[in-house]
Amino acid sequence: VQLQASGGGLVQAGGSLRLSCAASGITIRMYAVAWFRQATGKDREFVAAFKRGSSNTAYADSGKGRFTISRDNAKNTVYLQMSSLEPEDTAVYYCAADKHIILSSLRDPLQYDYWGQGTQVTVSS
Repeated sequence: VQLQASGGGLVQAGGSLRLSCAASGITIRMYAVAWFRQATGKDREFVAAFKRGSSNTAYADSGKGRFTISRDNAKNTVYLQMSSLEPEDTAVYYCAADKHIILSSLRDPLQYDYWGQGTQVTVSS
């Protein structure tokens, strides 16, 4: 199983980025797939996710209205569209997947078996 995260970069506050998480070895629509982020010196935190085997999504409060998670089943890829970015969004963003995660654990990074390598997002003020 491999998750390849990409799309990070340097953007000014108010700008947008789209992150991609390309999966191989799994069929992502059958998995819970999430984005997490980790800022320097902070714990890894939940950003957004698709629930396992569903089109239902969940978002952290910090990203509601600004971030949108989407999925292209044909490309086996999950995206995170981020807009109105703020300096506080600066972090390494990771995608993660798990086939057996339950709804109540969707936001817990310890429950995910598979992780991508992370992509750096830096938002300048």
